[in-house]
Amino acid sequence: MTTIATARLTSDVQPQAFFDRWADMATWPDWNTDTEWVRLDGPFRTGATGALKPKGGPVTRFVVSSLVPGREFTDVSLLLGARLTFQHLVDVDADGATTVSVRVTLAGPLAFFWKAVLGKGIAKGLAGDLARLEAAARTAGVTA
Repeated sequence: MTTIATARLTSDVQPQAFFDRWADMATWPDWNTDTEWVRLDGPFRTGATGALKPKGGPVTRFVVSSLVPGREFTDVSLLLGARLTFQHLVDVDADGATTVSVRVTLAGPLAFFWKAVLGKGIAKGLAGDLARLEAAARTAGVTA
């Protein structure tokens, strides 16, 4: 497994507001600039499946591999010969500040190919997407 990008921010927005934005996948293009659309096949939970269309790319199937409300959301895109994993972690410190971090990894026999194709774009856009996610969560009106 190879890490291709990480991003982190600290916010006064409550963790649930981030999870509400992640769960509302139809609105992902509002804050994720590389995404044309996202569709979830059922409820937002571990094991849920869906599809997304990256801008300029093919429709990609994904699965929610882990969902711990208020703590973790991990989704895995199923690429030809590789798995692209986005792990989203949320933590609240003793002062009540929320820290959100995202780690993107690739694994599989064709991970080297997908890193060459996708790696730089994901790494370049991840921090901005996280900042836009925070703004979208804040707009939902939920702050600490």
